[in-house]
Amino acid sequence: MYGTPHIVSDVMTQTVAAVGRRAPFKEIVHMMQDWQVSALPVIEGEGRVVGVVSEADLLPKEELRDDPDAGPLQRHQPGVEAKAAALTAGDLMSSPAVTVRAAATLAEAARIMAREGVKRLPVVDEAGLLAGVVSRADLLKVFLRDDEDIAEEVRRDIASYLFPPPSSSVQVEVHDGVVTLTGRVRDTAVVPVAARLVRAVEGVVDVGFDFAPDSRTQ
Repeated sequence: MYGTPHIVSDVMTQTVAAVGRRAPFKEIVHMMQDWQVSALPVIEGEGRVVGVVSEADLLPKEELRDDPDAGPLQRHQPGVEAKAAALTAGDLMSSPAVTVRAAATLAEAARIMAREGVKRLPVVDEAGLLAGVVSRADLLKVFLRDDEDIAEEVRRDIASYLFPPPSSSVQVEVHDGVVTLTGRVRDTAVVPVAARLVRAVEGVVDVGFDFAPDSRTQ
């Protein structure tokens, strides 16, 4: 439906690889290879997410292989020694896990990823149980939206309200996600508002205006 923001559950991957706290080191590596992922949620009980184990959590075991007494490395990175000695997901994982709710908007998920510096997030349902995983690539799917779909939403939900006929005559065109509004408007003061609203439409890459003032306002 036009005008309805996508939420995380619309784009997430529902079939997810996960491990329990007791999963051994080599099993984690094998699962990452088999599923071609760089991180795995760690779950307990019925699927409650308690942490995430990533490639970065596994690498210290290789970093300290040649020099287990590498003092300078340990001083600069206090957690390296513990990670290098860890044998299970429970000891390796980063906790508490950074997650996102299935009902969150894509913008909310993007903000969490940017703030936490992660590429993917475990998705949890209302009970806090694992429901899927959402990645940066998933969030970019909105930009695959058809140009005419975007144009229809902008015409109906924005242009018709901010520039209603007959006082204004506005056309909306979209090419590769770039929205252009042209025509005659009576009140140019609302153009900044229109720009903000159009940019908030899912799939919009940019917005431009080519308006002529209504001669009747001169």
